[in-house]
Order: sequence, then C-alpha cells, then structure tokens
Amino acid sequence: MFSLEIDCDPEDRDLLIAELWEQGSAGMVELNAQTVRSFFEDDVNRAGLLKLYPGARQREEETCDWVQSSRDLLQPMEVGRLFFLVPEWRDDAAPEGRFRITVNPGMAFGTGVHETTRLCMEALEDYLRPGMSVLDVGTGSGILSKAAKLLGAGKVTACDTDAVAVEIAGEGFVGSVDAVASGAVDVVLANISPEAIAALAGDLLRVRKPGGVLLASGFEAHEVEQVRAALPEAREVRHKGKWALLVV
Repeated sequence: MFSLEIDCDPEDRDLLIAELWEQGSAGMVELNAQTVRSFFEDDVNRAGLLKLYPGARQREEETCDWVQSSRDLLQPMEVGRLFFLVPEWRDDAAPEGRFRITVNPGMAFGTGVHETTRLCMEALEDYLRPGMSVLDVGTGSGILSKAAKLLGAGKVTACDTDAVAVEIAGEGFVGSVDAVASGAVDVVLANISPEAIAALAGDLLRVRKPGGVLLASGFEAHEVEQVRAALPEAREVRHKGKWALLVV
C-alpha cells in the first residue's frame, strides 16, 4: 500500500476527494485545510496517479482496511437546528424535527461537513422562508441546494463552472452567476473562495431581488476584511472555528 499527499485550494477539496475515490482510493486523511493524503492498494496505477497529480508526495504504507477506517470516522451528525447528515451506507433515522440528508463520503470533509457548509446551512435556517427562490453559486456536492429545498424554497437553481461538480450534484447548469437574470432570486448562496467572491461580487449582488440576502462563505476569519471590501453592505459576520460567513 502507498499514499499520495496532495495540495489543493480549500474550495477545490471536495472535488479532489470525490475524484480520488473514483481513482480507487482506499481511504483518506485531511492533514490540514490545503492537504489531503489518499491511500491506495499496490495494484493501483501509481504512475498514472503521479501524472494526474504532479507534485504529489508519495509514501509507502502498512496494509490496512482504509475503507472501513474511513467509514468509521464518518458518523451521522446534527447541523444547526434542523438538519441531520448521514453517510450513505448508514440507515440512521433523523431525530424528530430534523431533515435527513445523505452524505456521499467523497463530498464530506473529514468526519463531517466542512465548517463553511455548516455555516451556510445554519444561515439558511435563519434567512430562508418557504417559497423563496435560491441560487447556489459553486454548488459542489449540491448539499446546500438540497438543504434549501428541505426548508421549503420555491425554486432552487444551482450552478458550477466545473462540469464534474454539476454531475455529482445531479442538478443545475455548468456556468456561473453572470448567466442569471438581475433581481431573480431571494437568497444567493456563495460558498466559494474569497478571490472568487471578490471577482463575482457585482453579479452576486445584482441577481438578488430587492430585500434579498447574500450568504457568502468559503473563507477564513483573517480573510473577512478582504471579502468585506468587495461586499461593503455586509451586515453580519458569523464564525465557526477559523472559518467565516458574511450576510449581505
């Protein structure tokens, strides 16, 4: 057995993890916000992986049932007041009063959903009202779109510039917020990088209906001012661990 240590941008981590599962990974460990170690059996095409992930650092490992180890780490978890996230191989019922969402292990971060995803789900509980329209920019696994629908959103539109993400989410279109009409939605979700938020700020604000809200996350606490500079109307900052969310 061997492992590859791969660096990536935090906003690309869920897609990297999903891709590594597809490449035959036997298990993964997140070493930090930018680095994932993926384990492979010896019969996997090591040369092909190194070509696919140039710069990856390889290491020989002791044989272990990494699939079971990874599954043991990913447990059901409650998020916010209303959600219950469950790995796809478990049949745990949601506690009374909570919505059950099945989590694909390739889409989860470590032992649960990433802090920015939880921040967005909790903010949706506070700002989304039944019948409201929602735009999920950079949908990734699609979990935020699913959460919005469970909360009673009227129309939910998801988009991502990565065709693989749209395929994984199972809905939405390949593209970004610039393809959406002005004043089209009540709630805009953008759980992406601080650089992407700054670049898309004008369109993220443009597509809101009058009185609508933008929930922007995907950045760390020390990057809040960088994002706030692009979104000076932000009225609230929420934190979870070292991560943050802005409400506009």
